[in-house]
Amino acid sequence: MKWEKRKAEGFEDRRGMSGGGKAIVGGGIIGVVALLLTMFGGETGQVIGTILNQTQGTTQSSEQVQTRELSDEEITLGQFTEANFDYNHITWTEIFKENGQKYQKPGMVLFDDGVNTACGSATSAAGPFYCPADQKVYMDLRFFEQLRTRFGAKGGDFAIAYVIAHEVGHHVQTIVGTNQQVRQAQQKTDKAGANKLSVAQELQADFYAGVWASRNKEKLDAGDIDEAISAAQAVGDDAIQSKMQGHVQPETFTHGTSAERKAWFMKGFNSGDINQGDIETIYNSIRY
Repeated sequence: MKWEKRKAEGFEDRRGMSGGGKAIVGGGIIGVVALLLTMFGGETGQVIGTILNQTQGTTQSSEQVQTRELSDEEITLGQFTEANFDYNHITWTEIFKENGQKYQKPGMVLFDDGVNTACGSATSAAGPFYCPADQKVYMDLRFFEQLRTRFGAKGGDFAIAYVIAHEVGHHVQTIVGTNQQVRQAQQKTDKAGANKLSVAQELQADFYAGVWASRNKEKLDAGDIDEAISAAQAVGDDAIQSKMQGHVQPETFTHGTSAERKAWFMKGFNSGDINQGDIETIYNSIRY
């Protein structure tokens, strides 16, 4: 992907720091469950809270101190992330302006190991996530190595760009009211119905990521879209369940199948039109 160093409003790099944002939430199977539940998913407040209630972990809160220096590779990766975060600011500011609205920029925090948020405390096992309570995206960039080695994604820098755009898509859902509408609808249905609504919300975030990519085609290199699609497919509910338990249970899906995630990302990319991915249309397309 073509990019240049940029400063992004609301961007914080806390990597190499301890205290303040450090959280201890346990490990083992709980960490795996957290990872699978929130695989660059949406609002993770409820998930984080549930995990905390199920463990004996504690949260440490103290003044942040520098514990290590970042490597040159880590510095470059952080600069790439900040640049893409700013590209999202630019794109969504333009889209909102086209629709007669003003975009409210989210924040982003890069961290190592654990972080405290307005949605609760989380470890790296949670994967990248967005917290609606403080309107920030949280990412431990080491996640992308796990995405490649554990879940078979191709890797590459555009996989990171796609995940950033997906999480910013959840911010868009928050500020336009989609998140609240979904939560209200989930309270009026059963578990399977609530899961289906969650799937629709995740697929819309994939669609928004595709719209963002469409609006930034001049920055794309050959193979970038394949990297995004590979990342999306690697964390489809069916792919994860097949790998982890040997069979799939569609009634428990919360993020969508690999095919659905690819399809809605490409719908956004090919159309570049946010009006073609409304939540009702996406919800009605889900057949399980």
